[in-house]
Amino acid sequence: MVISAQEAIKAAQSAELAYCKFITANDTGDTGGHQSGFHLHKNSWPLAFDEPGKKGSNKDTFVTIKWQGDFETNSRIIYYGTGTRDEYRLTRFGKGFPFLNEENIGNLLVIAKRNTKHYEAFVLDTEDDMESFFSAFGISATEVNRIIDRKIENKPEDQLLECFARYITSTELDFPTTQELSSNARACFMSSYGVTKSDILRSPDKQLLAWISAEYSLFKEFEKNRYGTRIKSLFKSVQELIEFSNSILQRRKSRAGYSLEHHLAHLFRVFATRFSLQGKTEENKRPDFLFPSIEDYHNSRFDPKKLTFLASKTTCKDRWRQILNEADRIRMKHLFTLQQGISQNQLTEMYKSGVRLVVPKDHLETFPREFRERILTIESLMTLLGSRQ
Repeated sequence: MVISAQEAIKAAQSAELAYCKFITANDTGDTGGHQSGFHLHKNSWPLAFDEPGKKGSNKDTFVTIKWQGDFETNSRIIYYGTGTRDEYRLTRFGKGFPFLNEENIGNLLVIAKRNTKHYEAFVLDTEDDMESFFSAFGISATEVNRIIDRKIENKPEDQLLECFARYITSTELDFPTTQELSSNARACFMSSYGVTKSDILRSPDKQLLAWISAEYSLFKEFEKNRYGTRIKSLFKSVQELIEFSNSILQRRKSRAGYSLEHHLAHLFRVFATRFSLQGKTEENKRPDFLFPSIEDYHNSRFDPKKLTFLASKTTCKDRWRQILNEADRIRMKHLFTLQQGISQNQLTEMYKSGVRLVVPKDHLETFPREFRERILTIESLMTLLGSRQ
């Protein structure tokens, strides 16, 4: 059954609790393990229990789940605490269950708790639907695998929020440009947490994710500051409400891609890596990044083996094909993404098409084991770029 993001959003908004995660190879069994069912993060325990599970014993509960607003399963949420195990899983779906297979790796699973025994669940399989869901709740692709709107253990310290507040009140703009937003979020994070250049050089993957998360937090603070009063007042018509809502959602969606681009560019500058941003190639195509420069790309005497292409996309389940013809001189296209989990079939197709993934180091384990050595992290990408410059 085809499901839209709006149905999942509506269910999550009205639920007692809601949770989302990317479906990974660990869920479908493609990592080679013997576990079955959807793995749930430890912070998800309120979905099913009154208190967290305790090591040394198992506990479970049986629930009815309505999938895609269509069919139901009598399923089990279980905490495994015996032996070496310490994990939660959602299991028991019956024969013919359509979502625990390789084709669903990388899709977004949304679970909405109606009451202690009844739940709704949705699987979103397009980037547009995923991004619409993220935008509706003001979260990013790095903030999945947790209960939505629950306080995050590693939330920014008071010093970071104070820095955000000073910045927000210092500008008279309704909203700053995406580049200004990214830059100030980074500056606030680095000053608040005492991040140095050495920290960035030592752990670029960790810092990049932290910057992205900080920017989302700053963006949400801007929304509360700019629109808090407006959303509490009456709208003259439904049309006015729709237009107001659409403008907010569109800003959220359009900002995400630029965010990655700005933070990656800053990272390359810290590493003193030469690059060109949005340089024109054949047929006026504009790749996100070309290394070492667009001038070298257009120099027919420059060794093409020293050229590197990098695209950045928040999610890439379908959109990776868009980059294939953006730089004819470069056979291997590198693609940075925050997507967690991509099916073995899609990864095979990507590599056959000359696309090599780059992902944050913490996301590697969400990909099938046999592909992990072929996927770069930011750290290994920087090593590659350094060797070519």
